[in-house]
Amino acid sequence: QVQLVESGGGLVQAGGSLRLSCAASGRTFSSYSMGWFRQAPGKEREFVAAIARSGGRTFYSDSVKGQFTISRDNAKNTVYLQMNSLKPEDTAVYYCAAKSGDGLWYPTSTNGYNYWGQGTQVTVAS
Repeated sequence: QVQLVESGGGLVQAGGSLRLSCAASGRTFSSYSMGWFRQAPGKEREFVAAIARSGGRTFYSDSVKGQFTISRDNAKNTVYLQMNSLKPEDTAVYYCAAKSGDGLWYPTSTNGYNYWGQGTQVTVAS
């Protein structure tokens, strides 16, 4: 089991930046593939970014590629999402997710993860 706690959300003006953090409990963080998803009001949860266990592979949705950067620090049991040039359409609740164990990993699908955080609100004002 792993518990995920997001932080770093808030209100920012368009064009600004935020860095989200997701702290994971447990001593096996390096064995988890990690992802960030977001959900805007009235919309389905959508994939944002993902990072493999070693950090060697990253994945991004087309909508955030070049704008957001995912990274992880396995020594700190933390995954980050650096968000730059924020736009009002980036407003959403952002969720951290983890996939444990081996086997196939579908980084862009909500079904590819078995642990979720509670989410952190990001609001971008125009």
